[in-house]
Amino acid sequence: IVPDWVCEILSPSTARRDRVIKMPLYAKWGVKHIWLVDPDVRVLEVFELVGGRWTLLGSLQEDDEVKMPPFDAVPFGLAALWG
Repeated sequence: IVPDWVCEILSPSTARRDRVIKMPLYAKWGVKHIWLVDPDVRVLEVFELVGGRWTLLGSLQEDDEVKMPPFDAVPFGLAALWG
């Protein structure tokens, strides 16, 4: 079963693999949404699969309000991720 959403927590040792290897695989498998969270720079990138390609829907940072698919019905403050 293919999930509708995947969230990857980036680190210096995994960021390249998450972007270059995993994202194309997720697209091939038909995952609809991927969120990439980079806690070092406090950024959330939200992508949606459109026509077999990833489209960046938004890049949020610091304490922005997150209201992005597939969880746009339940907004939350991004600062909650940074602790």
